[in-house]
Amino acid sequence: MTAPAGNPLPGLSGRIRAIPATTWYEEILAPQFDGDRGRLLPWHVAIEKALLLEYVALGVLDRTEAEAVARRLHQAHADALVADREENMSDLAFALERFVLSGLAVPVPAWHVDRSRNDIQACAQLMDGRVRLIDAAEAVLTLAAVAIDAAEGGTDTVMPGYTHLQAAQVVTPGFYLSAIAGECLQAAELLASTYRVIDRCPLGAGAMAGQELPVDRGRMALTLGFARAEPHALTSVASRGWAVAVAGDLAVLGVALSRFATDLMAWGSSEYGFIDLPDDLCGISSAMPQKKNFPILERIRGRTARLVAGVTEVAGPQRSTPYANMVEVSKEALAPLAGLFDDTMSVLRLMVAVMENLRFRPERMRAACQREHLGGFTLANLMTLRCSVPWRSAQLVAGRYISAQIEAGHPPDRLDPACLARLAAESGHRIEAGPLLAEAFDVDRALTAKQSSGSTNPESVRELLLVQREELHRLKGLWRAHRLNGSTALTANDRALGLEPAEVPT
Repeated sequence: MTAPAGNPLPGLSGRIRAIPATTWYEEILAPQFDGDRGRLLPWHVAIEKALLLEYVALGVLDRTEAEAVARRLHQAHADALVADREENMSDLAFALERFVLSGLAVPVPAWHVDRSRNDIQACAQLMDGRVRLIDAAEAVLTLAAVAIDAAEGGTDTVMPGYTHLQAAQVVTPGFYLSAIAGECLQAAELLASTYRVIDRCPLGAGAMAGQELPVDRGRMALTLGFARAEPHALTSVASRGWAVAVAGDLAVLGVALSRFATDLMAWGSSEYGFIDLPDDLCGISSAMPQKKNFPILERIRGRTARLVAGVTEVAGPQRSTPYANMVEVSKEALAPLAGLFDDTMSVLRLMVAVMENLRFRPERMRAACQREHLGGFTLANLMTLRCSVPWRSAQLVAGRYISAQIEAGHPPDRLDPACLARLAAESGHRIEAGPLLAEAFDVDRALTAKQSSGSTNPESVRELLLVQREELHRLKGLWRAHRLNGSTALTANDRALGLEPAEVPT
């Protein structure tokens, strides 16, 4: 369906003579308007106020004119702006301009001179993305804090550690949970690195080639809470690489969280029985009354798939486009970003709930350690270090001993020194087998046997947790400063325009 050819568009363009067609409006413009109005309107208003201050600094507007426009901008809210095909082409920037002009008692002819939607839109999107990035980073740090708390209570409780899905060595819940904390701290650091790179303001780039007024782009950047201006005008409006970078960081986080969820799902199964969750975080079977399911873990793992896919959704529409302002890049590529942030916050909130309520079952974990020959590696080490058996020979002897015990149906704690001594002798070595076996297959000693930093040794884990708490404190301060810097700048702008400071968008 097309719009009537004789219905001119009033006051916006001399080039386009028809209002947007119904299909174009319903499929693209109206939904886009609703989304932008909900997320970006506060940032558009903040940007317009920063522009007013720059107009005053340049002498383009006097203070009376700037304050009149600022008062009207201050009144803008989502319910006051509607997608109107005739009045504003269902475009947020046009709608805000119409709203301001309709409320001015005295016209301000120079307002919006030398302006373009392109850099304003790019700036609003980036400001919104920065705040959502801060939200995500703070949520990651909340999970890190909860994981550290949980780890501190489990540094001495034995459990099997697995490689290739096979029981491998004795570890502890504290050791494992400190790995979750470490991944979260690394994610927050990675996001901080990305934040530093993208903290460049695109405002003042104009449509693509710069502005004709000598605006001070560095000054405008600071008034909006940015560290600096994006130095190149074309990059300012053409690039949304920041969104790809953020999506990539969230994908890395999603991969890690999905793997932790997989472990917890396995450990919560009836075959392992290592963990439990309270009933209010569990599900039931509609048919089998004995079942207690953990669907929250499945939800977490399922939603992390969208975090991983998000980078493709954001990068895909940008690839192979011309390096210029394009709606494929500025609109289609960024469309999934809000949902990506929402999914990230949801996954993190669910993980926090799990971590806060997770209960390990020591008796099941100890029993699992005791039925596996987890001391084989230690046994080989002891034969080499105390009996001078060459390392590879020691590996062979230890492996043959364990195979013999499995074939005989002996559990690991039923030690057979005669068997080990015989196997060592067959390899040309004399050993005192009894003390070696007693030490190697002592489940509790397996923890303290590890002496390197970062190991499962309870002292090493506790030392690591202290370091992680320090890092957590530093990163919390860093992200708090980023949030405060943005809010302080916008509050100062309102005061400079004679306004009661508005609530800073979050």
